[in-house]
Amino acid sequence: MTQTKIAVIGGSGLYEIDGLTGAEWVTVETPWGAPSDAILTGTLDGVDMAFLPRHGRGHVHSPSTVPYRANIDALKRLGCTDVISVSACGSFREAMAPGDFVIVDQFIDRTFAREKSFFGTGCVAHVSVAHPTCPRLGDACETAAKDAGIAVHKGGTYLAMEGPQFSTLAESKMYRESWGADVIGMTNMPEAKLAREAELCYASVAMITDYDSWHPDHGEVDVTAIIATLMGNADKGRNLVARLPALLGADRAPCPHGCDRALEFAILTQPDARDPALMAKLDAVAGRML
Repeated sequence: MTQTKIAVIGGSGLYEIDGLTGAEWVTVETPWGAPSDAILTGTLDGVDMAFLPRHGRGHVHSPSTVPYRANIDALKRLGCTDVISVSACGSFREAMAPGDFVIVDQFIDRTFAREKSFFGTGCVAHVSVAHPTCPRLGDACETAAKDAGIAVHKGGTYLAMEGPQFSTLAESKMYRESWGADVIGMTNMPEAKLAREAELCYASVAMITDYDSWHPDHGEVDVTAIIATLMGNADKGRNLVARLPALLGADRAPCPHGCDRALEFAILTQPDARDPALMAKLDAVAGRML
């Protein structure tokens, strides 16, 4: 058994949790650069917590410039074991309405301007992301949402686009009708892939703000309407997060799905051929194996 430490990556307001004790903003240095912001740490119901504003306080990072590797490395260095991503998204499904939450279990990665791996020349690794989220964490998020009275959908495919612009009508229809995506957002990739490389359990809670541009009765995305829905979703998101410590508990057994052992058969480069400089950068995310 180890000690649970829950990390929440989200937007403004999601770290303002009632009952968080010993709250302190901590600056973490990483070999991948600075994270999006300092990280708020504390304890909630006896469980250690860490809150990282994905875009930085004041929303200073675009989806393309979020330092994803530094963020995941920083959470790993802090001893986090479980990562909950909370993010806004658009919906491709009539039944998944604005204000609803979706517990994502699959991704289609359409991003192209981001570093997507901690590994590379000097240390090659291939982790499996066939099932990119942790079912155990997803179940806890679903239960927390239901307990908080949130309309929640278990399972869904998240289309990760580069942004920062929203979809064209043609793209929206293609993602929905041909590709079978359920929601669309700009930030969960490569976040989920990097969490897997760092052997962190990862769950994605997508908070629906709009119907993207495919819906004939809603037209193009209205940023004003999105912000209004976003504020309501933030309240719901805090209620969901506040229930997670009691569900996950302070004592943590090994992940039954192997998320915390993802690197065991993934690293291919032989020890004598590994780049020492890259090895030094991997001390947190891959230290268990290296």
